[in-house]
Amino acid sequence: MSKKQFKAESKRLLDLMINSIYTNKEIFLRELISNASDAIDKVYFRSLTDNNLKEINQSDLQIKIIRDKENHTLTIEDNGIGMTETELENNLGTIAKSGTLNFKESMSKDTKEKAEGEEEQNPTLIGQFGVGFYSCFMVSDKVTVISKSVDSDKAYKWESEGADGYTISETEKEGRGTKIILHIKEDTEDEKYSKYLEEYTIENLIKKYSDYIRYPIKMDCEKKVPKPKAEEDKDKPTEYDTVMEEKTLNSMVPLWKKAKKDVTDEEYKNFYMQKFYDFEEPLKWIHTKVEGQYSYSTLLYIPAHVPYDYFGKEFKKGLQLYSNGVLVMEHCEDLLPDYFGFVKGLVDSEDLSLNISREILQQDKQLRVIAKNIESKLRSELEAMLENDRLAYEKLFKAFGTPLKIGAYDGFGINKDKLKDLLMFHSSYENEIENPEDKENKVKSDYTTIKEYVSRMKEDQKEIYYASSETIDKIKMMPQVETVLDKGYEVLFLDESVDEFVLQIMENYDGKKFVNVSANNIDLDSDEEKEALKKVNEENKDMFKFMKEAIGEETIKDVRFTHRLKNHPVCLVSEGVVSVEMQKVLNAMPDQGNQSIKAETVLEINEKHPIAEKLKTLYKEDKKDEVKKYSKILLDSAKLIEGLPIDNPTEFSNAICELMTK
Repeated sequence: MSKKQFKAESKRLLDLMINSIYTNKEIFLRELISNASDAIDKVYFRSLTDNNLKEINQSDLQIKIIRDKENHTLTIEDNGIGMTETELENNLGTIAKSGTLNFKESMSKDTKEKAEGEEEQNPTLIGQFGVGFYSCFMVSDKVTVISKSVDSDKAYKWESEGADGYTISETEKEGRGTKIILHIKEDTEDEKYSKYLEEYTIENLIKKYSDYIRYPIKMDCEKKVPKPKAEEDKDKPTEYDTVMEEKTLNSMVPLWKKAKKDVTDEEYKNFYMQKFYDFEEPLKWIHTKVEGQYSYSTLLYIPAHVPYDYFGKEFKKGLQLYSNGVLVMEHCEDLLPDYFGFVKGLVDSEDLSLNISREILQQDKQLRVIAKNIESKLRSELEAMLENDRLAYEKLFKAFGTPLKIGAYDGFGINKDKLKDLLMFHSSYENEIENPEDKENKVKSDYTTIKEYVSRMKEDQKEIYYASSETIDKIKMMPQVETVLDKGYEVLFLDESVDEFVLQIMENYDGKKFVNVSANNIDLDSDEEKEALKKVNEENKDMFKFMKEAIGEETIKDVRFTHRLKNHPVCLVSEGVVSVEMQKVLNAMPDQGNQSIKAETVLEINEKHPIAEKLKTLYKEDKKDEVKKYSKILLDSAKLIEGLPIDNPTEFSNAICELMTK
C-alpha cells in the first residue's frame, strides 16, 4: 500500500490550514461534528426519495464521541451517508475539495423543480469548503478515517500523519457512516493536548460550539452510583461506584428557532443567565425572525446591570454569530454599534458568506444589512420601553446611559438624531411614574427626556435651560440656577462629564436652543430691566476697567453688574463654546501635558446686592487699594462656587480675615 501525496501537494498549504486559518485549536471538534452533521443530513435527505434507504429512521441518526485515554485517541463517529474509496480520495486527498458544497449545489438544482412547501425538507448544510477536516491536525499527529458509503458494500480506511501524504486501504466496518479516530498529540510545555480527552473539556466545547446541532451528540460519561448496603451498615457513610453512562451532550433545538409563543418567560431568563453567565435576570429580551433578502433569527438581551469589566480594556462587545446553529464567532463586533455595546445576545443565519475558517466573513454586505436592522430594532424597542415601562427604562439608563450619550456625541454627532429621544437627564422637574408592582403609589423621579422637557415649556419660552456641575447638589446651589428657577423655568441638571458636550453637539431640539444658565447669552430680563442694567453698567465702566486690570487675569474677559443673581453676590459666566464645566472636564483628561484649556469668563456682580454699592462708594472715594482687594476676593469667591482652584489661597484667606477684623 503506497503512500499518496495530497493533490494540493505543498506542505506549506497544509501548514497554513493547520496553523494560520484557525485562531484556536479547540474548534477542531466543532468542524468534525459539523461535518458529521452534514453527512447525516445527506443520508436523511436521500432517504426521503430513495427506496433503498427507506429503513432509515430519523430518531436513530446520531453522532458519537469516544474517549480512549489509554490509547490517547478521540473518535467522532456518525451514521451518515459515508464515503466510497473515490470520495475519500476526492474529499480528503484534495485540500479544499468539499463534498458538501457539491451536494448543496446539486440539491439547489433539484429544489428549483420542487413544489412550494417541499423546500422545508431540505437540510441546511454547514461545511462548504473542505478544509475544516484538516483542523484536526492541530491537536493530533495521526488521523484515521474509516468510512462505509450507502452506495457501497465495502468500507475503506484513509490514514495520514500530516503533510507527508496519506494511504487508502480496504477495511471492515459494520453499518454505514464515518468514524474519525484522532491520535491526540502528547502534551508540551505550551499546550496540554490531553485535555481534549477529558469529559469536562468535551462537554464544554460541544455546549459552546455545537449545542444546536440537530442530531444528538452522545458520549459515555462517568456517573456516581451508591453501593448497596447491608442492613448492619445502614448508618455508615454511603460509598459510591463510578459507572459509565451514555449521555446526550447537546440540546439540539435552539431556543431562538422556536416560536415566541412556545417559549416561556422563565425559559428566556434562564437561557440568558446560563448562556451569558449573569447572576441577575435581564431587563428585557427581543426575539425576532426575519425572512427576506437575508434570513436570520436574533435573540437579544438588555442586562439589568453594568458588567464588572464593561469600561475596561478586556470587555468585548458584540453578539454571538451562528450559522445554522453552529457558533462561528463569539463576539461579532460588527453587529452592534458602540452605543449599544451593552446588549448581549446572538444572531443565527443561513445566508452568511463564511470564509474557509468559518470564523470571519468573506463579504460583509449581509452583515451590514443585519447590523442595520438590529440597530433599528433595538432603538424602536427601547423607545417603546421608555414609553410603556418607565421604571425599567430608567434602570437601564442608570446603568448604560453614558454609552448612549457618548454615541450621540461621537463622530461629530452623526447619530444624535437617532438617539436624542433615548437620552435622559436629571431635571428640576419631578416626574411621577407609575409603579407596576404598586399602582396605588407612584414613584418620584427627576429623570426627564428632552422631549418631555419641551412638552412642559412655557408658551413664550424659546430656549432649553441647563446647568452643569459635578453633582446635583452643587448644581442646585449655583447662584445662576436660583434666578432661572425663581422665574418658573425648568432646568436640566447635567452631572455627567459628557452631558454638556452632548447638548452642544445637538445644538437644539425641535428648534429650541440649549442654553447654559451660566452662559453670557441667557436672556431672562424684561425690556425695562435690560435698559436699567445697561445704564448702570455704562455709568460704572471705568470702575469695571480698573477691577479687570487689578485682577490681572487673561481669562476674565470683563467685569459687570448683573440681574441674573437673586440673593448671591457674585458669579462667573462663560462666553464662547467652552464653558467652565467643560474646562474642568477637558483639563482632567489624560495626555493634556502642559496645555491647559481655559474658558473665557466674565465676573458678574449682583447689582442689587450691598456689595455693588460698597464697590461704587470705594471707587468714588478713590480707595483704589480697597477696590483691588475686593475685586480679587470676589473673583476667588466666584471660582470657588464654580469648583475652580484659586491661584493664591493664602492671599485669599488673609484678605478675608483682614476684612473681618475691620
